[in-house]
Amino acid sequence: MNQQHAAARILLALKGQSGLVSSLSHLQGQYGVSRRTLERTRAKLARLGLIEHHTWMNSNFPGQSGWRLSTRFTASLRQLANKVDEWRMDSSPGRKEKDERLVGLLG
Repeated sequence: MNQQHAAARILLALKGQSGLVSSLSHLQGQYGVSRRTLERTRAKLARLGLIEHHTWMNSNFPGQSGWRLSTRFTASLRQLANKVDEWRMDSSPGRKEKDERLVGLLG
């Protein structure tokens, strides 16, 4: 199982819950996700700001700890979509030159 599939499973598991999900380890047995893949994917989603972890000291969830979809989730996706639109609409000669240099570095 790859990290994309694991990310989809994590997001869907969190979407289906109204509160906090204390552990994502149930995805290991249920969908055959390895522990390493699950942990790496969870860390990447958290770094991207798509999921967030709350500790028992959080005043919004007193005495509870776990994972949930970030309150910044939709805002993050909108910002990404706006950046893609800005990039697509920018057809200045300087932008084209930068894009060509980027492709040269990648290839």
